[in-house]
Amino acid sequence: MASIKKGDTVIVITGRKQDKGGDKGKTGLVLNVDREKNRILVEGINMVTKHTRVGQTDRGGKTGGIEVAEAPIHISNVALVDPSTKKATRIGARLETKTVDGVKKTVRVRVAKKSGKDI
Repeated sequence: MASIKKGDTVIVITGRKQDKGGDKGKTGLVLNVDREKNRILVEGINMVTKHTRVGQTDRGGKTGGIEVAEAPIHISNVALVDPSTKKATRIGARLETKTVDGVKKTVRVRVAKKSGKDI
């Protein structure tokens, strides 16, 4: 079962401190997860400056210039935020039996280790 998914709120647990220009301690929403490279894209974290070549569109408008965008960060450098305490937590799983239209299904539910609340 995946520990961090798209749409989760995570906190950066490693790297340079914020007063030295880093992202440690910042929280953000996960925008994209790359399972093969073990990297995630977090909103507002690891911002980089990209220089794109200047060109023209069909209508004559200018494109390109300097853009600021998020860069991927390794999945081990972030931790999921506990919904009740707003602090970093590990993730566990619990099996639940749900009945939908008379059919019983076993479903895995992600649980915060610190508080025991569902994620």
